Amino acid sequence: MIDATEIKADMPVTTAQAEHFAVVDHLESEDVIKLKKDDTGVHHYIPVSWVISTEGGIVKVNRTLAQITQDWEAD
Repeated sequence: MIDATEIKADMPVTTAQAEHFAVVDHLESEDVIKLKKDDTGVHHYIPVSWVISTEGGIVKVNRTLAQITQDWEAD
């Protein structure tokens, strides 16, 4: 399990296939990551439970891009 305190603002976020898809805004809670606004001006939220690594200053999640965009929350 990942230590959520390792997740910091401005860290890039990648898919399981190493595709960059977002940047961390901040931890919303110990279980939720708020992502910076996308090109349409929307924040998205992903669960910390998706994170499999923070190695090299990159947050890597265990999902494909299609799975992420289907399952993430938006404000």
